[in-house]
Amino acid sequence: MQDPDCVFCKIVAGKIRARVVKQNERAMAFLDAFPLAAGHTLIIPKSHYAKIQEMDSLDAQAVFDLLHKVTDAVELASKTNASTIAIHNGREAGQEVPHVHIHIVPRRRGDGAGPIHSMFRRPRLTAEEMDAMLDTITSRLG
Repeated sequence: MQDPDCVFCKIVAGKIRARVVKQNERAMAFLDAFPLAAGHTLIIPKSHYAKIQEMDSLDAQAVFDLLHKVTDAVELASKTNASTIAIHNGREAGQEVPHVHIHIVPRRRGDGAGPIHSMFRRPRLTAEEMDAMLDTITSRLG
């Protein structure tokens, strides 16, 4: 399943050149064309899915298997011992290309980026609101 207008689908199809790091039957890892740090790598499923919950289990497993294998190599090549691994799941979450992708961004102390908690204004939730959210989420899991 491909989207002919999707830049990542075009990479999978070989219509756009990418610096492929590694791939398997269902997923591909390649250097980000607009890196946030040297070694910034993306991992995508070869099939088109806009959001992670749309993926079938085989594609999800293939993507995370590749993530597991590639992360150490990216950190070693970047001469770092840490990385931020991020998924922006939907436009409101900052997803710029509507095709599931995982960022591996090598990190160094003082690189200007912070922890995830520095990205948000945190809500003040009561214990009752937290319990209600827990109940809502678990009830939707079946």
